[in-house]
Amino acid sequence: MPSINVKEHKNDFEIEVAAPGFSKKDFEVSISEDVLTISAESKQEKEEKEENYSRREFFHNSFTRTFTLPKSVDLKKKIKANYENGILAIHLEKMEAAKSIEKKKMIEIS
Repeated sequence: MPSINVKEHKNDFEIEVAAPGFSKKDFEVSISEDVLTISAESKQEKEEKEENYSRREFFHNSFTRTFTLPKSVDLKKKIKANYENGILAIHLEKMEAAKSIEKKKMIEIS
């Protein structure tokens, strides 16, 4: 199971998936209602022949992760995904109303 980072910025959310060994075509990223699903599957088959010796190696790796998105994600805006150096990065924009809401309000103690 790959490691996941979820970062919340003022204007968007960023999800990073550490998934080395995959290629861009191995991933499927989808949203259904407010659920983000990230899955990947990689199959490799390698055969080596040396004189009278034959060896065959199989490699299969797959995962699926799902996340319930907060209501502040704007599903009408374009969602961007990029895979580079073993990291899948997904950017989800917030709705305009959510961008102006303060996350933390300090209360003065008297």
